[in-house]
Amino acid sequence: MSVSPVVHIERVTKTFPQGNVTALQDIDLELTSGELVSLIGPSGCGKSTLLRVIGDLIQPTRGSITVNGKSASQARKDGDYGIVFQDPVLFDWRTVAKNIALPLEMLGWDRNRRRARVAEMLQLVELGGFAEHHPWQLSGGMQQRVAIARALSFEPSLLLMDEPFGALDEMTRERLNLELLSIWEKTGSTVVFVTHSISEAVFLSTRVVVMSPRPGRIAGVVDIDLPYPRTVETREAPRFFELVTEVRELLRSRGEHLLPEEEEALQ
Repeated sequence: MSVSPVVHIERVTKTFPQGNVTALQDIDLELTSGELVSLIGPSGCGKSTLLRVIGDLIQPTRGSITVNGKSASQARKDGDYGIVFQDPVLFDWRTVAKNIALPLEMLGWDRNRRRARVAEMLQLVELGGFAEHHPWQLSGGMQQRVAIARALSFEPSLLLMDEPFGALDEMTRERLNLELLSIWEKTGSTVVFVTHSISEAVFLSTRVVVMSPRPGRIAGVVDIDLPYPRTVETREAPRFFELVTEVRELLRSRGEHLLPEEEEALQ
């Protein structure tokens, strides 16, 4: 029996009127339940644009997209997805607990139900002792964990993540990679993850979608057959390096016009 995709994208094109820039062209992609799929490509290739189209933050110029069998607009209204950006976008005047509770307040959850769910989410992201802290009292990595907890608080089936660890130092980033995998395995959410890092994409993902320079097309999809749970040792495995090389070569084969700094960033 075939499984209905969580996300179905068919021939999606996005052109911005300002400057007549085509960011995406004829994108076809399906995501099934429980996948963690990374989007990777050079700067300006449309990775974040594609994420925003999935999340109904912008509209495609042509093509269609469904989330859980519904239009992206209806899926957004139904709370089918949460989103995490590179900037945690937390409110400094609200405590950690109240930042996590914000979408629940907007959904009309009563106080006791909100309190119980916030406590559950704080434990999930290992911030149980920080409920009454304010964002400015936390490190960057801790702030991102709060943002992840907030995005997952209302149990979305789909989590959209736009370079959530891009501004963090390498050690914090690798630790949060492990924490994200732990959260993903516990929640069962489908995840779309935008990154510039080949090693991060390979480490996290069930599949890596490689995009070409603008106008963004899908240059290829690499299935990541590394076993879960993934650990620090995963990054030392010969198969990990083989997959990193496969993704890098696919990027280079479709990136004849990459700038040197773009090649350096895709490491």
